[in-house]
Amino acid sequence: MTILENILWRSLSGTHAHLTAGTASARRYARGYSPLIGFADPRNPDWAGLAPHCAPGEKFYCADWSGPEPKGWTIHVDASMCAMLWEGAKPEADPTLEPMRLGPFHVPQAMRLTELTRPGPFAERTVELGEWFGVFENGQLIAMAGERLQAGNLHEVSGICTHPDHQGRGLAKRLTDLMIRTQMERGEVPFLHVASANTRARALYERMGFRLDREVPMRVVSRNA
Repeated sequence: MTILENILWRSLSGTHAHLTAGTASARRYARGYSPLIGFADPRNPDWAGLAPHCAPGEKFYCADWSGPEPKGWTIHVDASMCAMLWEGAKPEADPTLEPMRLGPFHVPQAMRLTELTRPGPFAERTVELGEWFGVFENGQLIAMAGERLQAGNLHEVSGICTHPDHQGRGLAKRLTDLMIRTQMERGEVPFLHVASANTRARALYERMGFRLDREVPMRVVSRNA
């Protein structure tokens, strides 16, 4: 068993259980938080138990499960992602970075940024799952990073993205360093997910101090009408 094995379920059924809906074997984040689902046993997923908690056509990201398409559901994306665990030293503080803590007021801008950059599943209340920081320029949110999954002292760095017009300035790395430093000062162990196909981002994270813990299936599914 690797450290990050079935980490999504461990967050849904543990630290974040109060923010979810489902059963003892299948859960989802409540609508608006983040479109993620997980199973206690991904080899034997309880789709029937999950179905009443999912609206037809509502799309969800699901990790660790690689079985055949279940009856009454559709697989829209069938890919894989790397779960990476932090093993580096605590990043130094960056006095030149001027981050702002994000809250509900910033959600419209955050939604527009994620729609443009596609860093992974993000919804209106995702910023409530942890601390989120952004960089603004002329009133526009141009880069951000924050926290999502949490299981014990394992805490995910998520939503790392930079507006295309402002890339090349190291903002994503500097915000990631900020999140890592914040988590380590709490006694937590940072981790993150990156699409297996995104070899450039994976190489960057490895240079920063992350190492591959496991590579897992990643699918996008929806319940049929």
